[in-house]
Amino acid sequence: MTPKKSRDTRHWSAHTRWEKLFDNISKTIRMERKLLFLTMLCCMAFSANACGTDRAHQPTAGNGTTGGNDENKDATVTVNDGMFDLSKGESGKPPVITLSSGYTMPVLGLGTYSLHGNECIDAILSAIKLGYRKFDTATFYGNEKEVGEAIRRSGVPREEFFICTKLYPNEFGRAEEAIEASLSRLNIGYVDLMLLHHPGDNDVEAYKAMERAVAEGKIRSLGVSNYYIKEMTEFLPKVSIKPVMTQNEIHPYYQEKEVREYMHRNGIVIEGWYPFGGRGYTKAIFSNKTIKEIAEAHGKSPAQIILRWDLQHGVAVIPGSSNPAHQKENISVFDFELTPEEMARIDALDRNEKHDWY
Repeated sequence: MTPKKSRDTRHWSAHTRWEKLFDNISKTIRMERKLLFLTMLCCMAFSANACGTDRAHQPTAGNGTTGGNDENKDATVTVNDGMFDLSKGESGKPPVITLSSGYTMPVLGLGTYSLHGNECIDAILSAIKLGYRKFDTATFYGNEKEVGEAIRRSGVPREEFFICTKLYPNEFGRAEEAIEASLSRLNIGYVDLMLLHHPGDNDVEAYKAMERAVAEGKIRSLGVSNYYIKEMTEFLPKVSIKPVMTQNEIHPYYQEKEVREYMHRNGIVIEGWYPFGGRGYTKAIFSNKTIKEIAEAHGKSPAQIILRWDLQHGVAVIPGSSNPAHQKENISVFDFELTPEEMARIDALDRNEKHDWY
């Protein structure tokens, strides 16, 4: 015979059943809350993607970040670790990248150093016909008026261009005045990118004046030139808008590998001036046996091989030329690709041989 349960035992069993019931209800509620939270996250992600745009030179993000340093590299890595997607490029139509300011920029443009007067205007008009939309000038070059005139005379809408200029160190102490003078000489409404030409006294104060010009809509993006790891590490914590770019000397004999990696980790584009080594050195680089062999293998010129090598390393380029044939050659580097072996062979040419003083 089964013994009869006491009243206390029955009471305890009922109490246990109620505890289990409440526990199951609590688990169900917690699970529903988790599902609701996940659903909200998915909706937010979908909404963010749905709001994306792909308009030329239009912002897709806020204007930079405060300071930043290499120790925080995981938070500042750019897409593909600074590498460019060159598959969308065509001869006469370089692909664009999105800067940390949110604006887009072609990865290849025309440098205007040493071009003046009608030669400068004609060179830019020729380049525009060939598909160039990015042009690099500086107050030090003394040709901002010519650059602006060519842009206005081209008949191409202003918003299709990306114009970069620079303040020279002797202007840092009167930066606001220098910014206004540069804008007046260019006379194209606004500047897409303004750089500090290289480090100097009052560079932080000059950059802060440029930041104020950004807030006023006179400049869209900010950057620097000839800033290396030490200079950039010291500079970043002192400014509010992170530079979108540093423009440095880079060519097969001076490759800046560590600097490139540092800038890429910190979400800063690196652009190479003197991609062919600079005046007095170009012929020697074009005659380099390795570069000539790779050029012959692809049916390209040494200049095209060097530019493609830069671009495949995530380095934007601004080769300068007033010769229409050379301009066309320089912008026609998107119909071939260097192999990893060919890239390594050019990498091996590095001599740490700097051809300019800064």
